[in-house]
Formats: sequence, structure tokens, C-alpha cells
Amino acid sequence: MRGADDTIDRLRLVRTERVGPVTYRQLLARFGSAAAALDALPRLARAGGKAGSLVSPSRGEAEREIEHTMQAGGHLMFLDDPDYPPLLAMLDDAPPCLAVRGDVRLLSQRAVAMVGGRNASANGQRMAETLAADLARDVVVVSGLARGVDTSAHQGALRSGATIAVIAGGIDIVYPPENAVLQEQIATSGAIVSESPLGSNPQARHFPRRNRIIAGLSLAVVVVEAALHSGSLITARIAQDIGREVFAVPGSPLDPRARGGNDLIKQGAMLVETVADVLDNLPFDDAPPLFRTSVAEPQTAWIHPADLTGPPDVAREAVLGLLSSSPTTVDDLVRRCQFSSSAVMAVLLELELAGRVETLPGSRVALLSDTAS
Repeated sequence: MRGADDTIDRLRLVRTERVGPVTYRQLLARFGSAAAALDALPRLARAGGKAGSLVSPSRGEAEREIEHTMQAGGHLMFLDDPDYPPLLAMLDDAPPCLAVRGDVRLLSQRAVAMVGGRNASANGQRMAETLAADLARDVVVVSGLARGVDTSAHQGALRSGATIAVIAGGIDIVYPPENAVLQEQIATSGAIVSESPLGSNPQARHFPRRNRIIAGLSLAVVVVEAALHSGSLITARIAQDIGREVFAVPGSPLDPRARGGNDLIKQGAMLVETVADVLDNLPFDDAPPLFRTSVAEPQTAWIHPADLTGPPDVAREAVLGLLSSSPTTVDDLVRRCQFSSSAVMAVLLELELAGRVETLPGSRVALLSDTAS
């Protein structure tokens, strides 16, 4: 069982500037503990070209976040905790830390996500509520607590089973305001999940990150009334990328709110008219090995734990010369370098901590725009 000191160190590492989900996994794989990684951060950032220090919360700040989360009725879980949801853990960019209010056991149960438009029609909302109520008799229903389809999905699921709301802000923040009662009901009968710190107000950049959690927790994603280029289609695309099933409820071709879902069906998503269309097409076995063939192995596998001194300057310059603002896969970068994969990964880790590159889903990296110009 993890000690209090390690929990505090892990939270400090998660909240450190420039340490994202992929970088967090790399640091733990390379240094073996959060404490050792925190000690190494200044040296790594300097090696990557950062002039100043990385901003990291103090031990006292981390202790206060843990205490305040508990006071808000929440629980923090970390990536390798026994109760961390196994399907979500398989994502390369799985959240290193989740705040959960409610029944944490629901996060590891068979689940289906339902997403759709905030401005859904009355028929779309009725379909979402009815379908969610039917689904919740057999699986947990996951959604994002937004207006429209999300709200209807949660309400329907609560009638007959359990639901998980993945939110973009802190677990103590109610958004949208009109869902205050619903959010409290879900916290009591289901679970509220977020990777944002307590007190964080939802911002536009948080929603795509929230969407990957919705997809990652679920065996499948059902789309009800989504416009083209909507956030719901981002969730569906993530689900496809990580090997989960995608379903869509068809709508009138005259209604722009249905074009996204109809387009998914044309691309191969399964058409949904009744709950049987979903349940009959779910995998029988939801153990983590189920999706290993479609999910890339974490990049942490390429960092050798003994490689603690960092690569020479020549390797750093070679990697920088191959990077641009257009994303490239790490595999391709390694193939085009004359250096070992562990040396290339060490370079990328230093450059990311220095704020010169960013790691993207799908094992891709890119120069940040101000660096590339």
C-alpha cells in the first residue's frame, strides 16, 4: 500500500508545470519513484534548454489539496492504484490522477458512454433518456454532464441503474449551473470523475481531455444527435482510435444536429434503434488484454531505467533537427536517428520539460509553435 509521502510526491509531480500524462509515466519509469523524479526535474529541464525552474507545488500545497478533496467528499486515485479503472489505464495518455466523488467501484465495471449535442431536439433527448435507462439495467452509463443529450442520459440511467459523470472542472464545481441537483444525485448514486484540481472552473481546453476519459472508461460510445465537428465526434474518434465500439442513433438528414451521427454510420458506426443493438454488440470479455492489439504500448517502455544521465548534445540537436510543428510519430523519429530509442526518448523528455516540444496522443510529438518559428 502506498505511503502518505509517496502520495504527496505523486500529486506534486502530477501538478508540476510541463508534466503531462505521458511525461508522468516516462518519469516514473525512468526514475522509479515520484520523489526521485521531482529531484531530477531541474536538471532535465536545464538540459532541454529551459532557463528558469519548473513550477511545482510545495508539499504543503499538495497536502491541502488532498485534505480539501476529502472534505468535498472526494477521493484521489493514481494510475497504478488497484482501484484505477483498467480500461482507462490502457490509454497512453491516461490521467495520472483522478478525483472521484461517489462509488469508485463503478469505474471498473462494464460501461457504455452516451454523448450528443447540447442543443438536442426533444426527440433526441427522449431517445437518450430512454436508451440510457435501458442500458443502465445491464451496464454503467457514462456521460459528460453537459446540457442536452448528456443530461438526458444521466437522468435516464439514474432511473434504473448507475451512471458516471466525467466533468471538465473540479469535482466541487457545478457546471452547468442548472445541473446542480443532478450532479448531487449522481454523486450520491453514481460517481463524479475529474482530472482537474479542486476549484478548477471548466475551460474550453479541458473538454477534449474530458472526452478521452469518457471514451477510455467505456466499452463503447453511443452518439445521439451530434453536429459535424462537435465535441461528441471527438469522443467517438477517440473511441475508434483506442479500439472501442462506436454506435450512432440515426436522425433526419434535414436536421443539422443529426449530421454528425449520420456521418458516423456512413463511416461504419453501428446503427442504434433499440438497446439490443448496443448490448448484442458489446465484447463478452472486458478484461484489459481485450484491447491490447489496438492500443499502442506506452512510450515509457522505450526509456531504460539506467539511462539517468541524459544523451549528449549531439543527440539533442539531431532530434530537434527532425522535429517540426507538424506532429510526427516517435517510432518514425527513432528510425530516422542514429541513436538508441532510449536516448531519443530521454531527449524528448528533456525538451518537453523545457517547453520546447509537446507530446500528443498516438505516440506523436511536435515542436511548440514559438520554438518552430
